[in-house]
Amino acid sequence: MNKLSTIVVAMLFAAPVFSQVEEGAEPVEEEVVVTEESQEGNIIITDEQITIIEEGEGEPDTMRMTVGNREILIITHPDGDFNLDDDDRAEDEEPRKKKKSDAHWAGVDLGFTMLMNNSFKTDFSANPYWGNDPARSNVWNLNVVEHKFNFGTPYVGLTTGLGFSFTSIAFRDNYILNSSADSLYAIMDTVNSYSKNKLKASYLTIPLLLEFNTSPDADKSFYLAAGVVGGVRMTSKIKRNGVFADGKEFEERDKGTYSLNPFKLDAAVRLGYGAVGVFTNYSLLPLFDVDKTVEVYPLTFGLSVNF
Repeated sequence: MNKLSTIVVAMLFAAPVFSQVEEGAEPVEEEVVVTEESQEGNIIITDEQITIIEEGEGEPDTMRMTVGNREILIITHPDGDFNLDDDDRAEDEEPRKKKKSDAHWAGVDLGFTMLMNNSFKTDFSANPYWGNDPARSNVWNLNVVEHKFNFGTPYVGLTTGLGFSFTSIAFRDNYILNSSADSLYAIMDTVNSYSKNKLKASYLTIPLLLEFNTSPDADKSFYLAAGVVGGVRMTSKIKRNGVFADGKEFEERDKGTYSLNPFKLDAAVRLGYGAVGVFTNYSLLPLFDVDKTVEVYPLTFGLSVNF
């Protein structure tokens, strides 16, 4: 059935209805659907629309016109497996743009820690025991929950969540850390030899980050997030491994607070692409009680893998 003959058939179906409207006939309250099959297609008639589906060559094509109070829809499709609902959706509805995107917080961070003074330097000449070994001072974060509040667009949002941070600060020499009521200090052990001498602490963390990304699809997006990460200390201890003067090996674990600040607040920056990125945190609060020792601020940096 060619286009011209199809239009004529449609006009014939629509003409009686048009004349009823002109004569003031009462409108039909209930929708009536009539389907007629022809040799080359289907004709679907309702109160508001006449749809003619015919097979043809080339790309799918749709023609619309209005006669009286009915719309005539002529659809030419190259095969018989045609879904009218799909065509209406394609013609009448534009694809909805995604207004939300996922955060880049949940995952695992692996990095290193450097201790800085209040001048953002690693010089602790008056307190040399705070000059840690960055290569052996590790941090790893397990970020388990994330949520992003999008600002009406998938490209900007506020990210928060929940995580756990595990820090390990390695002393350069055989220092023994001591904490009293009014001071925190370390003395050198000149008798025993230490292969491991670390101060360990774990924290419960909550981020608050302003996040920008280039795509609603988190797996195919560059992202930049900046803000703060707060934390509450859960555990802390000293771990030492080494050899006594008589050659016997030892391993010690001494739990204690060691005048560590019970809270942490870090300025944080995270950036990357998809599931892989880098991060850096700088502590805005001193690591220890400043009434007992000098100000010490951890700087951490490393790689992140997002879930």
